[in-house]
Parts: sequence; structure tokens; C-alpha cells
Amino acid sequence: MNKLLKLSCLSLFLALVICSCSSPQKYSYETVPNDPLKARIYTLDNGLKVYLTVNKETPRIQTFIAVRVGGKNDPAETTGLAHYFEHLMFKGTDKYGTQDYATEKPLLDQIEQQFEIYRKTTDEAERKAIYHTIDSLSYEASKYAIPNEYDKLMAAIGSTGSNAYTWYDQTVYQEDIPSNQIENWAKIQADRFENNVIRGFHTELEAVYEEKNMSLTRDNSKVQEAIFSSLFPKHPYGTQTVLGTQENLKNPSITNIKNYYKQWYVPNNMAICMSGDLDPDETIAMIDKYFGSLKPNPELPKLDLPKEDPITAPIVKEVLGPDAESVALAWRFPGASSKDFEILQVVSQVLYNGQAGLIDLNLNQQQKVLNSYGYPMGLADYSALILGGQPKQGQTLEEVKDLLLSEIKKLRTGEFDEKMLQANINNFKLNELQSMESNEGRADMFVNSFIDGTNWEDEVTAIDRMAKLTKEDIAAFANQYLKEDNYAVIYKKQGKDPNEKKMTKPEITPIVSNRDVTSPFLTSIQESVVKPIEPVFLDFKKDMSQLTAKSDIPVLYKQNVANDLFQLIYVFDMGNNNDKALGTAFDYLEYLGTSDMTPEELKSEFYRLACTFYVSPGNERTYVVLSGLNENMPAAMQLFEKLLADAQVNKEAYENLVEDILKARTDAKLNQGKNFSRLMNYAMYGPQSPATNVLTEAELISMNPQELVDRIHNQNNYKHRILYYGPSSSKDLLATIDQYHQVPAALKDIPAGNEYPYLETPTTKVLIAPYEAKQIYMAQISNLDKKYDPAIEPTRELYNEYFGGGMNSIVFQEMRETRGLAYSAWAGMLPPNYLKYPYTIRTQIATQNDKMIDAVNTFNDIINNMPESEAAFKLAKEGLINRMRTDRIIKSDIIWTYINAQDLGQNVDPRIKLYNDVQTMTLKDIVDFQKEWVKGRTYVYCILGDKKDLDMNKLKAVGPIEELTQQQIFGY
Repeated sequence: MNKLLKLSCLSLFLALVICSCSSPQKYSYETVPNDPLKARIYTLDNGLKVYLTVNKETPRIQTFIAVRVGGKNDPAETTGLAHYFEHLMFKGTDKYGTQDYATEKPLLDQIEQQFEIYRKTTDEAERKAIYHTIDSLSYEASKYAIPNEYDKLMAAIGSTGSNAYTWYDQTVYQEDIPSNQIENWAKIQADRFENNVIRGFHTELEAVYEEKNMSLTRDNSKVQEAIFSSLFPKHPYGTQTVLGTQENLKNPSITNIKNYYKQWYVPNNMAICMSGDLDPDETIAMIDKYFGSLKPNPELPKLDLPKEDPITAPIVKEVLGPDAESVALAWRFPGASSKDFEILQVVSQVLYNGQAGLIDLNLNQQQKVLNSYGYPMGLADYSALILGGQPKQGQTLEEVKDLLLSEIKKLRTGEFDEKMLQANINNFKLNELQSMESNEGRADMFVNSFIDGTNWEDEVTAIDRMAKLTKEDIAAFANQYLKEDNYAVIYKKQGKDPNEKKMTKPEITPIVSNRDVTSPFLTSIQESVVKPIEPVFLDFKKDMSQLTAKSDIPVLYKQNVANDLFQLIYVFDMGNNNDKALGTAFDYLEYLGTSDMTPEELKSEFYRLACTFYVSPGNERTYVVLSGLNENMPAAMQLFEKLLADAQVNKEAYENLVEDILKARTDAKLNQGKNFSRLMNYAMYGPQSPATNVLTEAELISMNPQELVDRIHNQNNYKHRILYYGPSSSKDLLATIDQYHQVPAALKDIPAGNEYPYLETPTTKVLIAPYEAKQIYMAQISNLDKKYDPAIEPTRELYNEYFGGGMNSIVFQEMRETRGLAYSAWAGMLPPNYLKYPYTIRTQIATQNDKMIDAVNTFNDIINNMPESEAAFKLAKEGLINRMRTDRIIKSDIIWTYINAQDLGQNVDPRIKLYNDVQTMTLKDIVDFQKEWVKGRTYVYCILGDKKDLDMNKLKAVGPIEELTQQQIFGY
């Protein structure tokens, strides 16, 4: 057992108290005995909470700034405000994001006033005139703004992962920064939270609205909203949504947003959560220096939220949408800080854990439904248990509901193996170790504790209390909360949602980009001097070991010196291209037992060992993966090898599997994302591709399942490699492999497979596939006549960074910031995964139907006539270099980096050349690269949407149109 985990378990016998300590710089902090994170929790004089934990694996720090406010705090007349303001927090302050705030401010004030008039006006002609005024004022204001300067600041300090998210109880802002940039980060963030300025409002509103459009074709979001409105008819969790209504989003109030910001974005309602290579004493002093002057709100309101009445009869609702039918059930529980939610997590695992829960074994394993699941959802004020399932062919949603309820009844009557409780504890410990592997996971634990209002010592000792729960406790809990009549059931059926409104795109004058303008604030950050961190590159001969196991099997080995987690992978350079039945064979394996163990017994034993296995056949490579707690690896490996060698035919399971595969194929045609993926696949390969290389319906039905089992039995007979990352020594690992890995003395060569070369793109054409939705998905694809060339890689990387990379790129600025055409858009020149494939130029955007032509024309313009900006280039270059200085490839990623290099004929870390070459590159290098490889290319345009919503005449001007059917793009 991991040492830190042992210490945590000692708390069963120790009285836990919070220790109050002091740093040399007078800052008091709290700690908890036996905390594996050794967290320090500070509270500044203004109420700001600061959570710090040290992790020296890489010279970087994950930061979260959490604000205890979210969708539930939105005014009822302007729902979606919390989420919208999250977007506006990236627009800058009076110091950055502007070149002349004194001149800009009066224009911003006029825009605010006009929006107040606009939202109260109902006459459409008047509204259009007001919006025209707003657009004109916004254009004038944009002359003084510097779009995306926050992102430029983050690029300048080498930050990655700039993002934020809003949920019902929280809004959280995240950055992953180099460890030598704490002061610059604190300076930027403190100004951002204290002096936010709302600018770029009307174009950002369109981006938010596009995000709302995306949710309208995501049926899971609709189901979740229906669950919440059923469980919480009085509470804002159920009376409003985080994204807001379509009507509210089109009638926003800047005044309401400012009031909201002043009220809630205050230090006594915020927490800074950090994990990484930091000195706690120096870090807290730096945070106090910049955040300590933020003024608290002494009258921070506590929402007087109504209490929900007990549910005494099932609440039934129906949701309509394009995806396949499904059913969801939900029960209401106390909030996430309650001990009841702690018990709920154990109850949920007994029901469903992905391997050996009641739903796993009794429904999924026995193929009684197409699929089913369950999970707890924790919120600050209430929480919920959610179950769901999809029907098999011919099965009704009511039948799926009844099957799920039957598993709930088993909880109430105690019809489950008590050994499951100890297995749950082992897996909770496993999940905790996995969460602590990354700085993001570690810091996110702090965020959840702060938002939910839990005490950190309760978080540290939760597993100890869970371990004391008995079967009787679980049954009593289920009888208290999971009754026969106190739930909500949501039937998700196919159909057009009558509540969706078609919104017409507004006439927006593209705002001024001011790419070459820099504020003094950004200049000061760029010119600041920090102690440099030198890059560290891989030496594959030193940073990993290459061993040889029996039968001359190559073993790539990297020792895990941090914890007891392991991953063992058999890698076969064969996949579905070599044998199109391979995927079906390993799907079948999920339902098979051995000559002396049932499938249910196997799954339960793996779960007891806190280990998991899966087999993933790709197009050209198959991964056989075993992972979990290393102390149990020999037992898990023995069990897994036994299954591969001794899997037994189950004809009934195969017949069920065929039905389910065919039903899943039908359901896939209903999903927007899967349709778009198949359309792009068609553009890349044509009608015959790896995606269509599957067993036909006739082949599935006529297949003798013994042929599939033979494939399973024979898999280990083919040549393969073994990858290992875990704490075992190389000697012990080889001994375990030699003892348990069942292979012949001489391995067979990999059989030849089908080749699916990329299509050439000699002329421009437009492919349209049908899908009815509020958003159209569009991609451009051009397959180049150029195979992998390490000589051009550094320039390609920098070109992508400059042109289509993050929020500071040309694409993001032009498509979203300047014109409000999309929530997200990207473009770039993509390298091949293998030497035999060429480079590809790709763009992608999802946008409102009536914005499609504008999106196509804008993309074409910036691709062929790339805007040139020395300032933007400098930032792209600096950002790339700064990130590489602190980028560390560690743990199992070392092995994968080696494999990826091998696939492209390389044997060194590709970042070495990238770092060295980028130092001397100029904007001219990027311009020349663009002219040689990108400008003037012909493209296949992939458009997924309803053609009646498209201007077909304008599309014909782009290129000849080919209309495809679903059968063509799916191949069945």
C-alpha cells in the first residue's frame, strides 16, 4: 500500500484536529493530519481563501480561481448571466485590453444604455434600429480596444490551458503557469478580478448564443435540465439553467452584469487553489501582495432559497431531440457537504461502477438493455442520484425504467454481496491516487471542497468513514431515500423540440482587431525579468529502459516512483484494417467467461483487485490494457491471461451482441457528432475507409461465434510489444511477464492488412450531408502531396500557433472575436501519425445556419490572405518558447513519445529541433511557409446540415455540390 494512503488510514484510530501553524512571514494556515496532499489552507484578512499543495514533478503550477457564484445566482429576468460574465472576464480591464480607456469608456457607457433600451423594447423594427446603433457604437469603441490581450498576457508568461467554466454554484478560472511566473500571474489576475471592463459585448454575445445553439442538439443537456426542473421545482437549480433561455440571451443587461460582478466577485467569496512546483511561504506572500488589497463585500448576501417539498409520486417528463431514445431516473438528496452525500457515493458504486455493480452485472453484463449507468451529482444545496439506460431493439423505455428500478429495490432489500463494500473502498483509494497524479486533479479537489462548503479534514478522512459502512447501513439509507415513489423519470424521445426558436443572425460590423497594438501593461509583463527555467528534453536511452521478455518480446519500461499505480499494455501492430472482425471479437469478450468462472465472477474479481482491463482495436494497432494497484498486478495479470486463453463461447450472448451492434449503428445515425465524423471520414478516404471496414449485417448474423473466440485465443500468438509504467523493478516485471504471459516460443508475423490511402484533393468541391439542427457543422480538408518531413516541423508548429492555435490566434480573432460567427473555430496543418500518410490542412467550425456562408468566406479569406502581425507573431513565438522551457514529458508519456517518434521514423525527442529552430524564426518564415503549403489550396468542404437552411446558390459559387445520404457516409 502507498505510504501516504497508509497514513490516511491511521486516522481511523486518531482524533483528527486542524493544526494551526505559521509561516515565517506571519501567514497563519490550517493543515490536516495525514493529508496526502499536505495542503496548506490560508485565509487572508479580506476573506480570500488560498489552498496550496506542493508537487515538484514539473516546473509548472495549476491554478484555479474559484468564485462561489453560478447559474443559481442569475436574476430571473437575465438568466445565463453568470456564464456570460465568465466570457467577459477575458476582455480586459482599464489597464489592458485597451489603448485609451478614457476615450473608450464613454462609448462603452452608451452601449450599456442602448442595451437597456433594447431589452425593454418589443417592436421588432425599433429593436433593429437600436441594434444598429449598438453595432455602430461597438465599432467605434473597438478602435480603442485590444482584443484578446488577456490571452496575449497568458501567452507571454507561458501559461497553457486558459479557460473557465460556469455551473450552478460556481464559476472557475484556470491557468497552468510556469513556476517562475507566479508574480506576473498574480499581478494579471488581481487586476482582472478587481477592475474588469465589459467590452466586445455584442460579438461575445453571439459566441455565447452559439454555445446555447450547441446545447439544443445535445439531448443529454436537455435531459439534465428536465431532471433538475423535476427534482427542484422551487430552487434555481430547476427554475433556470446555466446557459439561460434563448429569449434572455438575446435581451441581456450590462447593468445587471455589473451589479452581479460588484456583489459576488469579491475576495470573501473566492478561493485560489494551486498545486505544483511552488514554495508555500513565497507564494502566499505574493498572493497577499496583489490580492490582499481587493475589497470584500461585508454584506455578501446569502440566498434565501426555498426548500423543496418531499416528492410523494413519480414525476414524469418527456424530452424531444434528435438522438436515440433513452430514459433517466433521478432521486433528490441533501447537498454535497452532508454526510448523506458521502454515503450516496458508496451507494452509487454498489449500483454502478463500470465493472461489478448491480447495474453492471445484472443489466449490462446480461445484455438486458443496450446500455445503462448510474452516478451521483453533487451540488452545494442539493444533490442527486441519476440512473439511465438505452433500450435494445424492440424494448420500450418503460421496460428499461422498470429494470433500473428493480436494481434499486435490491439495494433496499440488501440483495448485494457485502464484499462489494470493501471492493468499493479499494477503488475509492485507487481513484484518489489517480486524481493526485496531476496538478489539475489535486487543485480541483480544493475547488470542490470550497464550492461545496466542506471542511478539508472531512475530505481527507472521507474514505475512512466510508470503510465503516455496513450492508445494513446501505439498505437503511436506500429505504430512507430511494423509495418506490419519490423519483423523477425523464423519457428522451425522438422528435423536434417545439420550444426551440429560430434566431436570425444580427448584422454585425466586424470590429477592429488592432493586432499590432500593445498596452503598456502587456509590455511591462513582456519586459519583466524572471529567473529562467531551462528546457529538459528526453534521451530515450536514459529516460526509459528497453528490456526483452520471453519469446523475444520487446518491453518498454519506465518505473513509477510516485505511487502504487501501474499500467501494463500489450501493443500489436495490427487492427481492424488487418481483420475487420477483430473489433467485434473483443466486443464479444466483454460477455464471456472461462471454463470455471462466469463473466460476472470475472468482473467482480477484477473490481475486488482494484484493477481494470480492456482491449482496444484501432485501425492499425490494438492495445490490450491492464491497470490498477500494482500490488495486485500479478493476480490481475493471471486472471486476464486466463480469460484471453480460455474464453468460452456463449451463443446467446453473441446473438444479443449482434442485435445490440445493429441497434447502436442505427442510433449512431441520429447523433450530430457521429454524422459529422463520418462525413469528414468520407472526405478523407472516399466511400471505402477504415470506418466502413466492419462486418456487415449479413456477416454478423452468419458469423460462427467460435471464430471470434478463436481470434481472442490467438491474439497473444502474434508479435507484439509490452509497455509498463509502474513501481515494480525491471527484474520483478520480467519475472511476472515470464510467469503469467501466455505466448508461444516463436510469435507469428502480423498479417497483411487493407490499405486506405488519403484521397488527393485536386479540385474544390462541397459535400453536404443531411442533419436537421440549429447549427451547421463545417470543415475544410485538403490532403497535401507531402509526407512527414522533420525539417518543416518547427515552422509548421509555429505557423499553427500563430494562425490557428489558441484564443490569441488569427482564426479565433477573426471568426469569433471580430465577427461573432462561432463559439469555437480552429484551423491548422496537421502532421501524419505514420510515415505512409501525408500532411493535411483542416479547418472546423460550428455556427448558426444563416452564418454559414459568412463563415466559409471568412475562412477562405484568412487562409489565403493570412493577416500579418509582428506583435501577434512575437507573442506566438514567445508563448511557444516559454511553454517548451517548462514542458516536461514524464511518467508513461515518455514511452508514448518514443512510440510516436518511432512511428514517424525518428529516434530523438522532436522538441529539441523545435526549440532550437524557433529561436531564430521570423514572421517572414511563417509567411513563406503559408505561401508554400497553405495558400491557394483546393478543399473538400464538409457541411452537415439541412440544405433548406442554406443558401445553395452561394454555396455553388464555392464549388460544385455533391449531396450525400447517411447510407453513403456511414457505409450501411
